[in-house]
Formats: sequence, C-alpha cells, structure tokens
Amino acid sequence: MAFTATLMSWGLIDFGHTFGPREAADARAAVRWATDYLLKATSAPGTVYVQVGDAARDHACWERPEDMDTPRTVYKVDAAHPGSDVAAETAAALAAGSIVFRDADPGYATRLLDRAAEVFAFADRHRGAYSGSLRSAVCPCYCDYSGYQDELLWGAAWLHRASHRREYRDYIKRNEVALGASDAINEFGWDNKHAGINVLISKEVLMGKDEFFQSFRENADNFICSLLPGISSGGHPQIQYSPGGLLFKVGNSNMQHVTSLSFLLLAYSSYLSHAGARVSCGGGGSSASASPAQLRRVAQRQVDYILGDNPLRMSYMVGYGPRYPLRIHHRASSLPSVAAHPARIGCKAGAAYYASPAPNPNLLVGAVVGGPSNTTDAFPDARAVFQQSEPTTYINAPLLGLLAYFSQHPDPAQQRDGL
Repeated sequence: MAFTATLMSWGLIDFGHTFGPREAADARAAVRWATDYLLKATSAPGTVYVQVGDAARDHACWERPEDMDTPRTVYKVDAAHPGSDVAAETAAALAAGSIVFRDADPGYATRLLDRAAEVFAFADRHRGAYSGSLRSAVCPCYCDYSGYQDELLWGAAWLHRASHRREYRDYIKRNEVALGASDAINEFGWDNKHAGINVLISKEVLMGKDEFFQSFRENADNFICSLLPGISSGGHPQIQYSPGGLLFKVGNSNMQHVTSLSFLLLAYSSYLSHAGARVSCGGGGSSASASPAQLRRVAQRQVDYILGDNPLRMSYMVGYGPRYPLRIHHRASSLPSVAAHPARIGCKAGAAYYASPAPNPNLLVGAVVGGPSNTTDAFPDARAVFQQSEPTTYINAPLLGLLAYFSQHPDPAQQRDGL
C-alpha cells in the first residue's frame, strides 16, 4: 500500500497538470485514503503497524470480504523488531503525499511531512528487514528480497524532495555507497527501489540544482539505456521484449514491471526535456544517445499494449475495450455479490467458484492484471493462473500519471490511424 501511495503521488506531482479537475480530485482522494491509513498505522511513536491478517490463513480461503472470519492478527515493527524497509517506504509515501496536498490542504500536508520525518528517523535508527523480524507472518507472500537499504535511500530522497532540508541531501550522499545506490539499477517495484531512486534524484542534477548527485544521473542513464530497444547500453544487459512489443522480465505479474518502468521512462523524459538534455548510452566506447521523445515513445508503446494494441487484441485493464480478462484472480470479483447471494459462503465453499470456468460475475473495472508472463504474448485468462490473472494496486498506481499524460499528448501517428 505504501508503494502504491508513493507512485500515485509521484504521478500527480509530475503530471498533475495533465489531469482534468475531476480526475485530479479523484486521484487526491485515492492518495488520501492511503495516507490516512498510514497516519493511523504510525500514530504510536517508534512503532509501525504493517499488516493485518494471517497471510497463510487468508490464502487458504476463497470467500467474500463480507464473509471473512479468518484471524485479523495485527503485526508491527518497533525497536525490538525492526523493519526499515516497510517503515522507510511508509515515510516515502507520507512525504510524497505531503507534496500532493501542499496547495489543496496545507495543514494536512504539514502533518504528513512531519510524520514522514519521524517514521524515517525510526527506520534509520533501528535498521533491519521486516521479513527478518516478522518472517513467518510476511513470508513468502510479502518478503523483502532486496533488503532494506534501497528503501532508506528512497525514503530520504522523497523527504529531500518534499522538505528541501540539507540533512536528507547529506544523508543520501553519505550513504550512497553503503546503501548500494548503484546496485540492481534496472529494478523498480514494491520490493526494489533502485532505479526509482536514481531517476528521482537525477531531477536535481538535470535542473542544474545539484551536481552533488551526478553519480545518480549516470546510474539513471544506464538504467534507461537498458530499456531502449536497439540502443547500445555500453555492456549493460538489455530488458527483453516479446514479439508483440511487451517489456518482459522473468518472474510473476509482469505488468508490475511494465507499468513501473514505463513510468520511470516518462518521468525521466520530462526531466530531460526541461533540461534540454539527452540520455547518454556511451559506455563501452559507444557514442549512442537517446532523446526524450524516444523514451516517451517506448513508454507509450507499453501503455498501448496494456490497453489492447497487442497480438491478442486483449486489453489487460478490466472493463476497457471490447475484449478484456473475464476470470481474474480476485475473490470479490469471482464470487456472487451479497445482493445476488445473501447466504454466507464459507472459507472452503468458495472453491467451486474458484474452479469454475465461468466469467466472474462482478466486474472490477479499471483493474490491470499481471498479463503475459512469457515472451510469446500468450494469456490464458484463467483464475487459477494468478501470476497472470491477479490484479494489484501496485500495477495500477504507476498508470495514473502515464494515462493522464498520454491522454493529453496522444501519439500523432495513432491519431492519423484513428486509434
């Protein structure tokens, strides 16, 4: 949830001018829903409440939210049970949210920023991974596999952007090597923040505000080059693309990579455009470079693919277009509503609905599923194949800024083709 809130906020911060008034208000309301919860979860000093529910017990049931009777166990991190990863991401979400509400609700923005600083101080003072402190509760479903170091840099980067306090600038530079700023630079998602850190901090360099962070811009360039088809990346490994043009990374829920990496492409293209700069892909003796427009085209191609411009002509956003997933891996969507079926459906009684080949009775409009998980553009539309059919908030969150931007800046070629 914290990563979702951070990415929704980033979309509003960088591309809020492309939202219509109603859409901007709706987006702020969505962010506030999350930040209100995160404020409650951090209301006790030195404590962050990080999970409600037993993941193993919950996953063993296929039932509606209204019928849930599994334990609502509450888990927390504190000084004795550190969780720098989840705490620092929570600090990032609160700090990013403070920028979103700076004009709309200054008092709320101040409250978010103050809490962000407190939570980050706690995360840094009591270092450790929450999946170490709460292992049986959060693993394997929500394990932090990349360590907590990236979240500390990420949290500091957002606090620096929100507050402009020198202490966070100095923290980033002082901990750049120790916290691995150059590690796994082509990863970005709820677990690994490295590429996002480099793109976010690079804005300072590109705007001419801080040469102090030049190394982060070099990391960002290297990351961007690895995403551009046909561009030499100076020896850096390239991201794979499917025959239909979908960005592909090994693992589950591929669309989380597609949306988050596409957002970074768009954000970086914006920073480059304002600076009149290009991406340098000149490592290894190459002089290749890419323009901001090239980055935007790659990002838009991914968004178009998600919305149906792909070999299957399948929109991976539920309810959008003439063809979209009908059997998504989502309990409330796949089980009959309380209005249609007032009687309780127990934990194991839902298994018949899970196994049914019938389309889901309730349409989860707007949800984006994991999508094709191999390089063949195939999609089974099967509820049991959760790796491809499950929607998540962290898939949707980066799309907020992407869709707003491209709705106002459509591709001229597509306009000519009537797409």
